Amino acid sequence: MDHVHLAALDEEDLYSGYNDYNPTYDTEELENDVAFQQALRTSHGRRPPMTAKIPSTAAGVRPFGNMGARVPLNSSMGRPATGAIQDGIAVARPMTAVRAAGYSSAAYRGSAFDPLGQSRGPAPPLETKNEDTPEEKVKNLEKNVNELIEESCISNRCGDLQLALEKAKEAGRKERILVRQREQTASSDHINLDLTYSVLFNLASQYAANDMYAEALNTYQVIVKNKMFNNAGRLKVNMANIYFKQRNYPKAIKFYRMALDQISSSHKEMRIKIMQNVGVVFVKMGQYSDAITSFEHIMSESPNLKTSFNLILCYFAIGDREKMKKAFQKLIVVPLGIDEDDKYLPPNDDPHMNLVIEAIKNDPLRQMERERKAMAERFIMTAAKLIAPAIEASFASGYDWCVEMVKASQYVELANDLEINKAITYLRQRDFNQAVETLKMFEKKDSRVKSAAATNLSFLYFLENDFGLADRYADLAMNADRYNPAALTNKGNCVFARGDYEKAAEFYKEALRNDSSFTEALYNLGLTYKKLNRLEEALDCFLKLHAIMRNNAQVMYQIANLYEMLEDLTQAIEWLMQLISVAPTDPQALAKLGDLYDNEGDKSQAFQYYYESFRYFPSNIEGIEWLGAYYIDTQFCEKAIQYFERAALIQPTQVKWQLMVASCYRRSGNYQKALETYKDIHRKFPENVECLRFLVRLCTDMGLKEVQEYATRLKKVEKMKELREQRVKSGRDSSARGRREGSAGSENGQSNYVTSAKGERMSAKLKSLPGVNDPYETSNNKDIDASYVDPLGPQIERPRTAARKRVDEDEFADEELGDDLLPE
Repeated sequence: MDHVHLAALDEEDLYSGYNDYNPTYDTEELENDVAFQQALRTSHGRRPPMTAKIPSTAAGVRPFGNMGARVPLNSSMGRPATGAIQDGIAVARPMTAVRAAGYSSAAYRGSAFDPLGQSRGPAPPLETKNEDTPEEKVKNLEKNVNELIEESCISNRCGDLQLALEKAKEAGRKERILVRQREQTASSDHINLDLTYSVLFNLASQYAANDMYAEALNTYQVIVKNKMFNNAGRLKVNMANIYFKQRNYPKAIKFYRMALDQISSSHKEMRIKIMQNVGVVFVKMGQYSDAITSFEHIMSESPNLKTSFNLILCYFAIGDREKMKKAFQKLIVVPLGIDEDDKYLPPNDDPHMNLVIEAIKNDPLRQMERERKAMAERFIMTAAKLIAPAIEASFASGYDWCVEMVKASQYVELANDLEINKAITYLRQRDFNQAVETLKMFEKKDSRVKSAAATNLSFLYFLENDFGLADRYADLAMNADRYNPAALTNKGNCVFARGDYEKAAEFYKEALRNDSSFTEALYNLGLTYKKLNRLEEALDCFLKLHAIMRNNAQVMYQIANLYEMLEDLTQAIEWLMQLISVAPTDPQALAKLGDLYDNEGDKSQAFQYYYESFRYFPSNIEGIEWLGAYYIDTQFCEKAIQYFERAALIQPTQVKWQLMVASCYRRSGNYQKALETYKDIHRKFPENVECLRFLVRLCTDMGLKEVQEYATRLKKVEKMKELREQRVKSGRDSSARGRREGSAGSENGQSNYVTSAKGERMSAKLKSLPGVNDPYETSNNKDIDASYVDPLGPQIERPRTAARKRVDEDEFADEELGDDLLPE
């Protein structure tokens, strides 16, 4: 029995100890361990010293993990003491959860207990890599090359093409160094094909971006000819694009076809795009039949908007009416790949879906859809305007066919726009009645179309000065769409024409509130403020307009004119200088600039700009007059003759220009030519008193026999002048209505020399009339009044160089000259 009992006990001892474990490994009770939780809360918690002693036996220290006994430990560490044991005390294990990496157990061998539980002394340094090895040099070079390629691409994206090219070249140089470095190593592969391909491809792309086409082609050839590069034949598309830019169309066709041979049929989209390029090149070459073949193949395989529109253009070029119609029908059924707009309508009962729809309503995908739809509408409108006159006998019937086709398609809303375009086409053809009739058809349409049609009608009637109808249709357009800025501007124009500038300004302001970039309203508002003499506000409007339309010459002129009205001539000159930089051949701007310099007293600059204005517009009387006066002021009368002769050609009925020509001849000493000119003037204007007086004076001074004849004519003309003046005076006295200004001399063709707007700025030689009498203005015949006024004014007196006193000219003129004193 005992034997059996002992055997049973031994059997029990076999499985004893499996449920016994060291309490240090008890993780379930860690939440209740205060010391452990304190150590977790701080990264530098102090551990209490481990004072628990391990009971020893006679055989020595009993190792941990004996399944037959439990070792009592009163430690708060929650970890087994795995360190060295000295004198029965376990050395603390380093706190690896708190302490940084770099622990070495060698530091604890033979050391005293550290109450903080931390190691003493610094951790040994990490092992450093040796960068001098060939492998590391190769890796660094590869990294540098890749970084240069990335920097080159980024620079190209930012628009700095020169820097992108420099980076690409630097990457090429580094890559060649890398190849040599690989050859020197014992590595089996001496070249990284992907990296070499990237370097060459980027370099060729940057050459092409910088318009260095020869270098780009050479680089592409290096890639294409290297058989080690897979799919390099596709780059022939890039080479063909360069030949296209160089207008070398035959080679472009050749390389596009070579690229097609390199691309498998599985890449359908790429093949379609290349064939589209082929068709465009054929169009450039004028080979429309070949282009049609390419475009028709694309339309049968994968129809798209651009190809369809190009096909219509080719059919139009060859004049095939039926095929134009078929191509237009294909254009309006090309799938856009756009979902219906109903998906963007938010359901009222789902707040979450409302938020989602609000987020995607204007996201990039939605913007792309809008752009694609707008492009389709633009193609359809352009194609309809192009083929309408060609597909039917008349333009109107062709447009009507296009409208019917569009109404039966997905672009129903375009039908009304086509009708309005039809009316605008009538306008371009000067058929105003048909345009008005077409636009009047929209009076019963929906509000948007009605407003557009009424706006056009209003502007049409405004151009015809029918302000009543213009106002009526402007009101109709505003009632249909109150936020239509064009309708508000037309209404403002009608009010402006009636002279109510304040109300017109209000309409222009309302148009700008609806569309702040509506330039017509802003320009008209500036003109309105100018009319109201609110110059600062007008200047502010035009400066805003200049910020929108940088190179608009009219806006610049208005700004310069306003600065002139504000008496800031420096700013006016500066803005006119900007104007002539945009419109260098505008004669009015050049003349105005000369006028401003004349006001400033800078005659040389004024002459330069007046002369430039005369070159571009030689029929401008003001410029001719100023240039003639300038030469007279500078004592070059013979140069002024050509300008006055041109003025006489422009205004042949104005006698003053011919009198000025004769006076210039006389002043320059050419008396014979002056006499011939005066005689010619007398033949054209026989009743001109001034011309007869000059003739009497010159004939007397030159001793010609015709003097008596001209004197007799002068007496007759003066008597007729007196009789006319008396009749005018009596008529003025008898009737209060006869306030007619002028004199009989002007009725007889005599020049009154009306002063121009320049006034004081013009030469006194032309403007200060009547002038001081000339030395030649006397006659030995006391019965004849041969006095006259020189149209060029008095001649400048020469400096007195003689010592003796000269005889006074007036006293000399009072004396009678005998026949012996006259020249023979």
